[in-house]
Amino acid sequence: MSNKSIVTIATMGIDIGKNSFHVVGLDRRGAIVLRQKWSRGQIEVRLAAMPPCLIGMEACVGAHHLSRKLQAHGHDARLMPAKYVRAYSKGQKNDFRDAEAIAEAVQRPTMKFVATKTADQLDLQALHRVRERLVRQRTSIINQIRAFLLERGVAVRQTAPSSARYPSAAIVTCASCSCRRPGWC
Repeated sequence: MSNKSIVTIATMGIDIGKNSFHVVGLDRRGAIVLRQKWSRGQIEVRLAAMPPCLIGMEACVGAHHLSRKLQAHGHDARLMPAKYVRAYSKGQKNDFRDAEAIAEAVQRPTMKFVATKTADQLDLQALHRVRERLVRQRTSIINQIRAFLLERGVAVRQTAPSSARYPSAAIVTCASCSCRRPGWC
């Protein structure tokens, strides 16, 4: 990559991958002047050495972190939902064409962008997602226990909090001999 191409880049599109990034740089006229594949270790170093420009990325895993890093280097990093970028893709899907579509989409004045989240916002979002999953798992286990008990002829109400907080409330004793197996004696 020559210094001339670095200076002429006005807009970049980055297709984010797990270990590699496909980068397409456009000049002010919209012509492609850079088309390369960079590793995760190279991306921040190379973009830090470049003059500030408009950089577009799809809002996906790791995009918020990279966006914050690029904004710290003076770049105008913007995130877009993938469904809005898809309309700008040309031909068959591959990583370089995706990066080119991102570079074209980020220049559109009507494009809807995603705000870059702070680390605290991402932490809070992660906590909410984990809690949501735990609630779903708890509900699933309660329903499974209710089904097992119903197979034995024990009907338990569908109130999740009492069953979850007081598991002994789900155990019903036999009326005739006070064993814990109704219908067996």
